[in-house]
Amino acid sequence: MKIGIFDSGIGGLSVLHLAMKMMPCEEFLYYADESHVPYGEKTEEEILRYVKENLDFLVSKGAEAIVIACNTATSVATKEFRSRFPVPIVGMEPAVKKALELYRDEEKRILVAATPVTIAGDKLHDLLERVDRGHEADLVSLPWLVRFAEKGEFSSREVDDYLKEELGAFDLAEYSALVLGCTHFNYFKERFRHVFPNPVHFVDGNEGTVRQLLRVLPGKPGTVGDGKVSYYFSGRGAYVDEKERLAYCLKQLERVYYIQ
Repeated sequence: MKIGIFDSGIGGLSVLHLAMKMMPCEEFLYYADESHVPYGEKTEEEILRYVKENLDFLVSKGAEAIVIACNTATSVATKEFRSRFPVPIVGMEPAVKKALELYRDEEKRILVAATPVTIAGDKLHDLLERVDRGHEADLVSLPWLVRFAEKGEFSSREVDDYLKEELGAFDLAEYSALVLGCTHFNYFKERFRHVFPNPVHFVDGNEGTVRQLLRVLPGKPGTVGDGKVSYYFSGRGAYVDEKERLAYCLKQLERVYYIQ
């Protein structure tokens, strides 16, 4: 079974990384729309156009189910296209409910980090109205983390300075959990750990997304086979000349993914 996963860039590799562990025998198609990254600073009209192009591409490659591995694209476009494509489409949302359920008893607040489009979108605010009845969650926009990740700059003075500046308005000692509301943010767990004064739990929507994918697949996941991934990037076709960069990003994810 071919499963398509796309993002604006390398952030969705964090979803692919987990999907490969949970579904090791499947064939994955990973598509990064690097011609248009970052989505979080684009207009809704632009994002809708990009998402349709990405879905069309993955369907043309034989995808039997597709994951929109981008919180920003999901917040704008998932409902728009679910009924217009012949395959199941799974989106993402910041894991606010999971964070509150897991860490509410610690009697501290939850910080939700995402892109500007996700922070401003109705989808996130509707979610907060449903699950954050005690108004325990605060929001922060961190768009430049996407740019840092796309440059492969996961640990630097510039990254630390950026986080300190953007998080400076918050008393970080008040927070028990940080919701990673953008798939690119998984690369920066160690830097977040460095900035927060106390231990902080990281929560993302990746596991919930992959479990939803398992529920909507048109058939049962395979139990035989080694699995494989084909990589595609907008404007460049098959992934050939940047394998070293890809390997480096996957290595970073393997190193930081299980930091909780």
